[in-house]
Amino acid sequence: MKKIRQIVVFLVTLSMIFSMFVTSYAADEEKVIQIISFNDLHGALAEGSSDMGWAKMVAAVNAVKEMNPNTVVVSAGDNFQGTAMSNLTHGEPVNEMMKQLGVTVSAVGNHEFDWGTNNFEKWASDGGYDFLASNIYDKTTGNPVTWASPYKVVTVDGVKIGLIGIATPETLTKTKAEHVANLEFKDPAVATQVWIDYLEAGNATEGIPDIIIAVTHVGAEQESKGTDVTVAVTGTDIENLCTNTKGLDGVITGHTHTSVAGYINDVAVVQAYKQGRALGQLIVTLNADNTVKSVVPAVLDYTKDKEQLVADETAKAAFDQWNKNLSPILDEKLGVATGTLTHDNKSNVSVLGKWVCEAMAEATGAEIALQNGGGLRTEIPEGDITYGLMYTVMPFDNTLVTMNMTGSDILKAVEHGIDLPTAGFGSFSGLKVEYDPTLTYGSKVTSITLMDGTTLDMNKTYKVVTNDFLVTGGDGYDFSGATDIVDTFIPIRDMLVDKVKAEVNISAVEVDYVTIKASVVEPIPEPIPEPISEPAPQLVPATPATPVITQTTETIYIVQPGDVLWIIAKKYNMTYEELGAYNKLVNNHLIYPNQKLLIPVK
Repeated sequence: MKKIRQIVVFLVTLSMIFSMFVTSYAADEEKVIQIISFNDLHGALAEGSSDMGWAKMVAAVNAVKEMNPNTVVVSAGDNFQGTAMSNLTHGEPVNEMMKQLGVTVSAVGNHEFDWGTNNFEKWASDGGYDFLASNIYDKTTGNPVTWASPYKVVTVDGVKIGLIGIATPETLTKTKAEHVANLEFKDPAVATQVWIDYLEAGNATEGIPDIIIAVTHVGAEQESKGTDVTVAVTGTDIENLCTNTKGLDGVITGHTHTSVAGYINDVAVVQAYKQGRALGQLIVTLNADNTVKSVVPAVLDYTKDKEQLVADETAKAAFDQWNKNLSPILDEKLGVATGTLTHDNKSNVSVLGKWVCEAMAEATGAEIALQNGGGLRTEIPEGDITYGLMYTVMPFDNTLVTMNMTGSDILKAVEHGIDLPTAGFGSFSGLKVEYDPTLTYGSKVTSITLMDGTTLDMNKTYKVVTNDFLVTGGDGYDFSGATDIVDTFIPIRDMLVDKVKAEVNISAVEVDYVTIKASVVEPIPEPIPEPISEPAPQLVPATPATPVITQTTETIYIVQPGDVLWIIAKKYNMTYEELGAYNKLVNNHLIYPNQKLLIPVK
């Protein structure tokens, strides 16, 4: 499985082209296999401004399969939790879509545990795929969990592909503690190497794989967002996985909701944004003896090309039926947002976070409310507020929990939520906070008072409300010093729904109790150089360039099944970039059968 790393730079420009490569264009002695992936779907089945939705996502995958039948489709996890259609049905329509996509395996995302562990076997059975998790162990038995397999070997065109599943160790703090209390999440690199060795030793009944790919819910980042494979891929867990294992050909990632296509330690890494807005692609070229020649990662971004997709009729009919069945609930109008309650929680409490925290405090009589930034998923746009929208805003079934906390512990909780690297800026209410973003994480607060300006007494006890996820250590919050903890068992989403119904009109009120105060560093003045006398420049009149006028006519080319842009362009002595620009294509790597292309003939 040794790859020829030297050809990667050349393959960068051709990476997506291979997704459309049919065997008739490949050399007789080579095979091209592609692994198509998606991640962090979060139940996004309806078409949105950026989301493909169920019907168009099926159409996109079918189009890619048509161009290269040697295709395996996988998910990197977090499939279900996130929308009313999925949450109200515990993922049934998502599974129906995954079956239509032909998903072979899915990694186990942290949000797969939001409803406990009783759904995995039904999801796998109904969806026709296997969950893979080589690093999740049952503490009682000391063995891998029974509802997921460590690996799966599939054969495509005579090529054996070993798929090893990995869950993020962050799951322990990214879902309710009670749902994972009996589970151990082993180090991804250690667990992966165990099963690489197992497969390479020929222990699988299918034989030794020709390719080994890790299908994971491990996060990754890349500054180029998947557009340049030469840009470094970063992230503690993904770097550990790729650096401290031997034998991996590629890693499919998720969890961080971004696009990634690059390499770590010569291992191809890919992630396909989120919510069905893109597809990940690992293009594997093999020699005649099935040894790996190259693995090229790419991201097929549909955020701008979605309108070019024609919805799959079968998928659309299935979605429409689910939508019809649930519309009495989803479309129920609760009230109206008179302005957009934004949720940009990168550097401050969001407008939405303020509204939610103030509602939590009001509902429980607490002085202070604390809410994790990731517990709220999207803004409330100006206009009608429906029940379905409230599920999207807060898909988790978290409940209101009250307690008494000292000022010292409250300060620690606020500090923890400021610029929290893994979950965004935490929300709070009942406090005025000034912080310096240039200071060390955990020590950024420079001033904290109650809303009336009274200093927060570090030794005094205050009534605080938060959610049951945070109380048990979610997102790394520490409430161990709290006393008189009471779970009200009132779902926060239900409380918010009742509030909207009661008030009807919800206003967007800007956050005025958080002040960002950066340290001021006086710049050192630069010395002023002595003026240098120079002779006046001689002005020479420029000779005007002679314009070149080329008479251009056009012909029309009809795209055929199996066509790719570079092959068409080559026929007319053009580059695919030139042909794409001439036709104003948004994505040069996405063309469709029967599409008309204008060809300039000079």
